[in-house]
Amino acid sequence: MQVHWTRIETPVGALLAAATEEGLCELQFASGKTARGPQPGWREDPSRFTGLKAQLRAYFAGDLRSFDLPLAPQGTDFQHRVWGLLRQIPWGQTRSYSDLARDLGTPGASRAVGAANGRNPLPILVPCHRVIGGNGSLTGFAGGLAVKRQLLVLEGVLSEDLPLGEPPKG
Repeated sequence: MQVHWTRIETPVGALLAAATEEGLCELQFASGKTARGPQPGWREDPSRFTGLKAQLRAYFAGDLRSFDLPLAPQGTDFQHRVWGLLRQIPWGQTRSYSDLARDLGTPGASRAVGAANGRNPLPILVPCHRVIGGNGSLTGFAGGLAVKRQLLVLEGVLSEDLPLGEPPKG
């Protein structure tokens, strides 16, 4: 299976996008502790990503609230179930890990949900940044907490003047 890739500049930094014929399989932060570059055998082809680039521009401009792109992430059945729930979290709203575990019918599986959330290969598109701690605090994110905060400010969940480590009020 041929994988095509490109690098996309965004307000939260460079992203590495990868796709197969089935759809987007990765959207990774190009820097940070989870950074990943193109893999051996991948073919660079920016022309395959015009729809993604347009939708990301619209998202960062505040004009797009959900993405409509073919997605083909690789993962376990459980991960796919969690990622499906992430896609149901509306723009401007958040859920906790325990909320998602309860929605899956496995209320004791908050840690497993957190692990699946952390393995999300399509951050932003599959909005794992909308998952926060049970007390409303920001928790881990592949792009870093500053980027998570920036995305939640963009979506109106957080105010720009809220310190990074504090949960939102109300």
